[in-house]
Amino acid sequence: MSDISLDFVKNQDFDMIVLPGGAAGTDNLKKDPRIKEIVERLYKKGKFITAICAAPTVLSAIGITAGKNITSHPGVRDKLTREKVSDERVVVDGNIVTSQGPGTAIEFAFKLVELLLGKDKAVEVNKGVLARI
Repeated sequence: MSDISLDFVKNQDFDMIVLPGGAAGTDNLKKDPRIKEIVERLYKKGKFITAICAAPTVLSAIGITAGKNITSHPGVRDKLTREKVSDERVVVDGNIVTSQGPGTAIEFAFKLVELLLGKDKAVEVNKGVLARI
């Protein structure tokens, strides 16, 4: 459960939005018109739109990934018919960042840190994590 309502923040600006995956969660994101509104608004402003696991299908349903290079969980790739789907673990195409799933979450997270704060900050944070980035 979140500690703040989506209604409270839906009109605010952010540098990035992260859509988590999972089957039920992804279905809920697709059904919520506020998500579409937020993603479209931030995308038009050039903000980072990111999704992991099954959540890239949300971006596809919204229509912002057509013709883009993306990745996703292998179990939902059949739903990504307008995109160039990659086997890479993390894919960046402009301001869209996608990743495959739980096993790629650390790489995804460090890519997001790098995009927001720079490679040096990602390396600094990793000193305590010891991930392969």
